[in-house]
Parts: sequence; C-alpha cells; structure tokens
Amino acid sequence: MSTTKDNRIIQPYLFFNGTCEQAVEFYRKALGAEIQFMMRYKESPEPPPPGFENKIMHTTFRIGETTLMASDSCAAEKPSFQGFSLSLSVPSETEAGRVFAALADGGKVQMPLAKTFWSPCFGMVVDRFGVGWMLSVPSAEQG
Repeated sequence: MSTTKDNRIIQPYLFFNGTCEQAVEFYRKALGAEIQFMMRYKESPEPPPPGFENKIMHTTFRIGETTLMASDSCAAEKPSFQGFSLSLSVPSETEAGRVFAALADGGKVQMPLAKTFWSPCFGMVVDRFGVGWMLSVPSAEQG
C-alpha cells in the first residue's frame, strides 16, 4: 500500500454556450461564488471565433471549498447538463431554504425541500441555466 499522497482532483467543467458570464454572476449572487479567474476569447493569443470576442473562454470560481470551471463553448446548440447533478451541502435548514429558492428562481423544482431518511432537509432543482442541483443539510450523524 502506497503512502504517497494522491493529488488527483475532479473539478466540474460547465459549458454554457453563450451564457457563462450570466451563469457565474447568478452563482455569485445565489451561492456566494467567488470568481478566481476569467478570460475572454479576445484576451487569448489565438483569434477569437466570430461573435465570441467578449464571451468567456475560461473561468474558475469557488463555491465553498469546491472549484468549478466554466466556459462559453463555441457549440451552436443549447447546453445540455444531463446525467449528473451538483450536490451542495449547506449547514442549516434556513440556509437550505434560501439557497434552494435562489436556485429555483427561473428554474424548475424537481423535488421540493423535505425531510428524508438521510437528511433533515433535501431537495432537487434545475437552475435557469439547466444545471441540476441536489441540496442537502447533513444529518446529525453525518456531522
């Protein structure tokens, strides 16, 4: 068994196809996201795709202890965030209610906040950008 520290990290990378800046601003207001880096296509040494000069080529932002990355990909189709959800743990039911309402604004509630056997408060929502979220408050046993 190796005692060497494994430095691999999985970080979600979201492609918003033209609405990245609006999405990151939404997450800043709704979740307290902190932008760490943002580069527009026009700031790249490569020529930008036509019409994408002011779009986001790459951004990193933090929500709590997690770093996410995002971009305005050059794809013409609407972004499709399928087959996964971002799971967000918050410290209290009050905070869960606030964050859930913010994410649901312009989005779609899939499961309203409710007590479950694994959490005193759990709910699922797809935000206005199509990103799925599972919001939960840890149970007393989870600490």
